[in-house]
Amino acid sequence: MNVLLYFVLGVHVIVCFFLIGVVLLQQGRSADLAGAFGGQGSQTAFGPRAAANVLTRLTTYSAIVFMLTSITLTVLMVRAGSGSGSVLDSSKPAPVSAPAKPGK
Repeated sequence: MNVLLYFVLGVHVIVCFFLIGVVLLQQGRSADLAGAFGGQGSQTAFGPRAAANVLTRLTTYSAIVFMLTSITLTVLMVRAGSGSGSVLDSSKPAPVSAPAKPGK
């Protein structure tokens, strides 16, 4: 069970970095200089739609893998029983202080 947890965690971290990179590589609609003046995108490397389709597919697939690994990590951590179940169970209550006295 421990090996599976570390494997899924490793895949999750790799997918996180890949997803960040793919999202940062995408250009917004009319993101070049011509877009500021209302022109169509003219500075594209793969044509206006080819690069967008590849990056959109990569983003979709990596987002699906990210969500699946997130759910899998949650299930594995719950089954492992690590921790008390809540972070708030181990917290101390805030100290009660006296109200401030009015100044003269």
